Amino acid sequence: MPGTISPNMLKTFEACPRKFYFKFVKRISMPANDDIFESGKNIHALAAYYLKGENIELLEKELNETEKKLWEYLKKSVYFSYQTIETEYNLSVRVGNHFLGGRIDAIVKNGSDYYILDYKTGELPKNPKYDFQTIIYLLAVKEFFKTSNIHFVYLDLKNKNEKCINFTNELEEEYHKIILDILQKIESLDDIEKKQECSGCEYSMICF
Repeated sequence: MPGTISPNMLKTFEACPRKFYFKFVKRISMPANDDIFESGKNIHALAAYYLKGENIELLEKELNETEKKLWEYLKKSVYFSYQTIETEYNLSVRVGNHFLGGRIDAIVKNGSDYYILDYKTGELPKNPKYDFQTIIYLLAVKEFFKTSNIHFVYLDLKNKNEKCINFTNELEEEYHKIILDILQKIESLDDIEKKQECSGCEYSMICF
């Protein structure tokens, strides 16, 4: 089992245990096309500097037309008027015998309420309320800041939309069960030799 388990690792396992095994257990790296993530990286970096109060005028001039539209929408978000607590922040939480975590785009605060912000230049998760990113980050912020007044906000920059998940005690119980269930499956992984039916996977050439 790898060290700190990220949302992406759990998503990978859920989609294909064999890919999880190659990528995170055997640590086999395969070439992948990361060009589509370049705009996302630029927006994330700009947002971090902006929330920290840095002068970003020169960086804004380097944006292409598509990135400018995404950035203008994000910059006008009401959440960017709230108090900045952290940006690009690594946070983890222990569930069972394992630590789970990742890098949060931003945490802001309004009154006693904390908001976890996640900027999406691509598509939102199909089921945001039960996405592993939502689950892990809400549990981690709850544990670290010792509060249940937490909201996870996905900001869909491309479609100018947002999705907010409000943390509750009932959700916390559900989330712990979901995480413990998938961790148990990872720990008892026993059919890794079975080939998965898939296409477009960078590991297909070694998956047999």
